[in-house]
Amino acid sequence: MAGFDIANDRSWTDKRMEKFIGNLLRAGVLLSAMVVLCGAAVYLVRHGHAPANYRAFQSEPSDLRSVGGILRDAVALRGRGIIQLGLLLLIATPVARVAFSIFGFAEEHDRLYVIVASIVLLVLLYSLIGSAWSV
Repeated sequence: MAGFDIANDRSWTDKRMEKFIGNLLRAGVLLSAMVVLCGAAVYLVRHGHAPANYRAFQSEPSDLRSVGGILRDAVALRGRGIIQLGLLLLIATPVARVAFSIFGFAEEHDRLYVIVASIVLLVLLYSLIGSAWSV
């Protein structure tokens, strides 16, 4: 083929990967915002009339300190659980970006970036899982 250039083919792949990652990040943020908004609406409908007590700090209930508890509360349509689910989706968005980057770099046969992105993903997962186990 006349005019076929491997460098241009790779830049197209890079561009396609950048576009997908950008769309992934946008979709993750928008989805998490919609979930948080729905959770806030549910929470306000059920608890909007209750007076706020600012004299004593109350942390989140114990059922909202684990992923399983958050999922149970969200499925039960509890406002706080739905809001926490939206926040989990927001946290998962950049993790998904790194995971997809590993796939994209592997498709491009770029071993160095696969290794670096894998290390970043392991550090992210360790920090997320390690903090979940310490609670």
